[in-house]
Amino acid sequence: MLELCRRPLEKCFRGGNGGDELLWHMGLKPYASGDYSIAVVQANSSLEDQGQVFTSSSATFIGVYDGHGGPEASRFITHHLFPFIQKFSTEHGGLSEDVIKKAFDATEEEFLHLVKRSWPAKPQIASVGSCCLVGIISNGILYVANLGDSRVVLGRRVSQSQPNSVVLAERLSTDHNVAVEEVRKEVKELHPEDSHIVVYTRGVWRIKGIIQVSRSIGDVYLKKPEFNRDPLFHHFGLHVPLKRAVMTAEPSIVARKLEPEDLFLIFASDGLWEHLSDEAAVEIVLKNPRVGIAKRLVRAAIHEAAKKREMRYNDIKRIEKGVRRHFHDDITVIVMYLDHPQGSLNGRFKDHSLFDCTSVPVDIFSPDADEVSDGAFHSIS
Repeated sequence: MLELCRRPLEKCFRGGNGGDELLWHMGLKPYASGDYSIAVVQANSSLEDQGQVFTSSSATFIGVYDGHGGPEASRFITHHLFPFIQKFSTEHGGLSEDVIKKAFDATEEEFLHLVKRSWPAKPQIASVGSCCLVGIISNGILYVANLGDSRVVLGRRVSQSQPNSVVLAERLSTDHNVAVEEVRKEVKELHPEDSHIVVYTRGVWRIKGIIQVSRSIGDVYLKKPEFNRDPLFHHFGLHVPLKRAVMTAEPSIVARKLEPEDLFLIFASDGLWEHLSDEAAVEIVLKNPRVGIAKRLVRAAIHEAAKKREMRYNDIKRIEKGVRRHFHDDITVIVMYLDHPQGSLNGRFKDHSLFDCTSVPVDIFSPDADEVSDGAFHSIS
């Protein structure tokens, strides 16, 4: 199992963030297949986004967890999903799509147990959930698993033999948001008896008029009808009569061999994609220096959010968390450069036991905001 310890992170943010006190970033860090960069900006009263990268000489794990209704589910995933992937990978003799699905199922089940334990004192935890986007690079294969509408986009050169050839943006994850017509159709087909399963309200499509995503970890009250029947839950005004679950925790999973034409991956929560297209994000990564590239993407999204309100970024960055959510969501971005897609170490990790973990803060400027976790884990292969 993953054993975590703590150490101070280099002060690579606060001051290098353009004066935005709600922005945290790590400029650039090496891993077996290249370099990576992380950034997160907080908009909610509590940071509901979480992100993490685990690296070793043999495998790399990337996670972006976009919470809603509170931070509990996204924080829970950061401590449980990867250890489950590690556990099942060891038990089944290596990584596979089935191993990843089992890890998602186990994380969902453990969160349900937490909700049941917390129920008498904190019934509102049944309404907390999180999107969950995972990428794993192992033996030259990229696995992508997703619940919700966080997204990973690949920057891929059309021709490896022509260095100046066009770089395309290829979306590797599936969005589970009922704003997408195909997703609305899927949800309606699963609930033919409920003509109001998807409703257009407050300017967007929502399941039961409440939530936009059809898959998540958590959101127990939309998956377990017995919670909705409990009077304790009604006290919080969250009563939604259900006959059966209207959401699932079934991830979409794809596996693909990384090729020399594959240049970089952009993993990000919906807060980024709300303001930047796949193509615009790839263009920014392609045309700018590596150091601080994740922060550059976050700032570009906020610039777009500001323009929609006829404001400047300098105006938005002075708005306090909580109030800032009216202008943009929490945004988490992880950019992974793919210099060595076949897993060539290129001298980076001569010690095969070397392991590193970087996680975004639990809350910007919280007591843990300038720490990351390190530890040892068994290689995924």
